[in-house]
Amino acid sequence: MRASKNGRWRALALVLVHVLVAVHIAHWMSTGSTLSPLEPSEAMEFAKHDLVNAGFVFFGLTVLSTLVLGRWFCGWACHLVALQDLCLWLLKRAGIRPRPLRSRMLAFVPALAALYMFVYPLAFRLWSGDEPGPYRVALTKSDFWETFPPWPVALVTFAVCGFVIVYFLGAKGFCTYACPYGALFGLADRFAVGRIRVTDACEGCGHCTATCSSNVLVHEEVRKHGMVVDPGCMKCLDCVSVCPKNALYFGFGPPAFATRVKAAWRAKAGLSLEEELLLAAAFLAAFFIYRGLYGVIPFLLALGLAGILAFCFVKLGTIPRRASVSFLGRVLKQEGRLTRSGRVFVASMFAVTAASAHSALVQFHSQRSARAFEDVRAQREAFLVDPTRVLDGAAHARVVRALSSARFVRRFGLLSVPHSSIQLAWFQLFAGSPAGFEEELRAALAVAEDPAPLHFDLGRFHEARGRSAEAARAYEAALAARPSAAVFDRLARLHFEAGRSEETLAVFARALQAFPASTDLHFNQGVVLALLERPEEAISAFRKVTELDPARLDALENLAGLLSATGREEEARALGRQAAALRASAPDGGR
Repeated sequence: MRASKNGRWRALALVLVHVLVAVHIAHWMSTGSTLSPLEPSEAMEFAKHDLVNAGFVFFGLTVLSTLVLGRWFCGWACHLVALQDLCLWLLKRAGIRPRPLRSRMLAFVPALAALYMFVYPLAFRLWSGDEPGPYRVALTKSDFWETFPPWPVALVTFAVCGFVIVYFLGAKGFCTYACPYGALFGLADRFAVGRIRVTDACEGCGHCTATCSSNVLVHEEVRKHGMVVDPGCMKCLDCVSVCPKNALYFGFGPPAFATRVKAAWRAKAGLSLEEELLLAAAFLAAFFIYRGLYGVIPFLLALGLAGILAFCFVKLGTIPRRASVSFLGRVLKQEGRLTRSGRVFVASMFAVTAASAHSALVQFHSQRSARAFEDVRAQREAFLVDPTRVLDGAAHARVVRALSSARFVRRFGLLSVPHSSIQLAWFQLFAGSPAGFEEELRAALAVAEDPAPLHFDLGRFHEARGRSAEAARAYEAALAARPSAAVFDRLARLHFEAGRSEETLAVFARALQAFPASTDLHFNQGVVLALLERPEEAISAFRKVTELDPARLDALENLAGLLSATGREEEARALGRQAAALRASAPDGGR
């Protein structure tokens, strides 16, 4: 069988894709803003937040092009396919030819994943009464990594979904049994007019199937249908290149949506019904155990891990039932007895089972504490500012259980999760332990990526309990972490209520230097100056508010009152008429 002539061209195209990705990132790093990531996953923002970004436009265009050219994007432009192809090439160089897993059950995973990513968010919004729209267009962004996991997690994802999965599930293992984008491309491929077709010169030699890295039974499909109908075909054209009779070609003609794919799909089955059911159960268990574990394992990585672990558990299940078992080229059991490789495999799987059971417990307690945290989220403000507030009996019992779960995760979890300390802090406050709240919040501050809101909450906590100095220190720490007009305003109010007028005005001066266009800061400064009987400075502050927002009614009224009090009646009456006109034109009469 001759080697494919298209391999190098496709490798060059995939390398160019990575070069373009690097250029995209370099542009963002040099300018601070660039096109939003051209990733299909970015299209989720449309269903979630009514946002049309560059990723959504890019994904839409690739799906539309698939309706004409077939599923070309996966074979010629997907960075994860490039990693899988690289892994396959390295394995072959090492003398390892991974065999593809042929499962009917796992074939449904990509479609279900696509529904979860792109349909479920919109359906949930409609079900909860959140009407879509208005739609916004934002083709550029400054926070390029906002929707991506941290780089260590991304590297693990690439390693598992781009390399390890090929060894266990075969070439294009992630594409076949996990990729949600591939499911949508595969659906569009059914309607594509461009596909691999055959002439009468075909002799059914099978070279095309042997070279196909997408696990398509090319020789059978062209014999039955005159073209490749399997939506897993990525139009890499390797089969065309190796055909000794030049009988295969890429051409345009009738689409494949009317052909029966069921026969070709069933031909892929390599497992018994019992093994398929075990595979599906193991996949679901592994996915729900590892999805979001410790807040770090993303959706696609969980899919890849679940596929690998499910296959391993199915193989483990065959050992007691068969006299001879092999796995990935190694004999695990021969003539009813475990080999050395078999003993290592069984021991490894028991270790994996123990680790998965531990992860399942951590996941259970994490989810229980997270659900309880969401249930009491709306009451956080009231508990923060009212030291006498308590929960009723049933709600208190739920919080105590959640507190126990959060403590379990902290004590027995293998990784620390920053938000767990925040949950623990609030559970302590809800359970009636303000000292525990303060202790846990300080622990969360030590590891928080954004400590500003935590310092602010701590300041509100101290202020409500009459600890003015501690509250001021907490607000200053919040401002040092990330300046905020709201925190400046809170700190100024704290100083003013404590009778520290000079400190109050100094805070307003700092705040307005950082946020000169904040009408609320200018307005509150004017109120304080008026109460301190410094009318001319107060008038200046209110004038600034009206310059920034001429329709702000309370500023006009306060300014008119101060002008009248200082003897400038004509100007005060003019502002009074302006305020009256604004009040009359307001929908609620200015109330």
